[in-house]
Amino acid sequence: MHTLLISAAELQQLQARGAPVTVIDCSFDLMNPEAADTLFAEVHIAGAQQAHLDRDLSAKDTLQAVNGGRHPLPRRNLVAAWLGRIGVDNATQVVVYDRNGCNYCGRLWWMLKWLGHDAVAVLDGGLQAWQAAGGATESGPARPVAAREFTLGEPLRELVDTATVSARLGQTGQTVVDARGAPRYRGEVEPLDPVAGHIPGALNRPFTDNFTPEGRFKPAERLRSEWTALLGQHAAESVVHQCGSGVSAVPNLIAMELAGFSPTALYAGSWSEWSRTPGLPCEKG
Repeated sequence: MHTLLISAAELQQLQARGAPVTVIDCSFDLMNPEAADTLFAEVHIAGAQQAHLDRDLSAKDTLQAVNGGRHPLPRRNLVAAWLGRIGVDNATQVVVYDRNGCNYCGRLWWMLKWLGHDAVAVLDGGLQAWQAAGGATESGPARPVAAREFTLGEPLRELVDTATVSARLGQTGQTVVDARGAPRYRGEVEPLDPVAGHIPGALNRPFTDNFTPEGRFKPAERLRSEWTALLGQHAAESVVHQCGSGVSAVPNLIAMELAGFSPTALYAGSWSEWSRTPGLPCEKG
C-alpha cells in the first residue's frame, strides 16, 4: 500500500502485475477552469480517470458544502458516491497526479484520507515524471469503468473550521501556516479574494518551496531542516495549514509528513473564507 508518494517506476510495477490501482488526473487551470477538460483530452496517463477541481472536488452549492470559501469541500457521502462511479472501492490503490507541480492532486489525496482511505499516493513529479520514465499515455475521454461501492471510514486527517481557527488565534496550541506566495501573504497583491493580507500570526511557507527544480518533492532530510527552521519554537503538531481556498495548502501538509512529522490539520476554508467572514482580523506585512 502506497500512502504518501509513489514514483513513476513504482506505478509502472503496480500496473504490470495487475494490482487494483486507479490513476486519477487532477490537472487544472485556476484562471481558466474550462481548460482542465482540454488538458486531460490532450494527454493523460493511459487508463486514468479525471478529477475536475470545480466539478468533482468542490461543492456546487452551500447545501452540499462542508465549509465556505472559493473551493468548499463537498460532504463526505457525495465524494464517496463520485469515487464509486469512477471505479474506486475500499480495496483500490489510488494514485493522483497533475501537471501543475502538485498544486491540485494533493486536494484529492487529502480528501481520500478524510474519507478514511489510506491507500492513496501522489505521483512524485506528476505527468512530466511519468512521461520522462516512458510511461504509457493516451488522449481523448476517460475510459469507461464499472461502478463500485466506496464505503466511508473514520477520517484519517483533521479538518478544522473558521470558528476553531478564530477561537485559537494567538494560542500556543495553534500555528497557522499560509501556503500562498509571499506577495499575497504580505497583502501586496490579491487577485482572487476581497481582502489582501493574512491571518494574524500566520507563518508563510509557499507550497512551491517543497519542490526541486524538476518538480519532485525535496529529500526528507532537507524538508525536515527547512520546516524546523520555519517553525522555530512552534510545535509541529500545532500546525494548521491554509492557503487561498484550501487546495495548495496540501503540498505543505504532505511535505511535513515526508519530513517525518505526524499528520497535521487543514483549514480548508482558508483565506477565501476567512476574508469573507465579518469581524475577523486581517494582517499585512
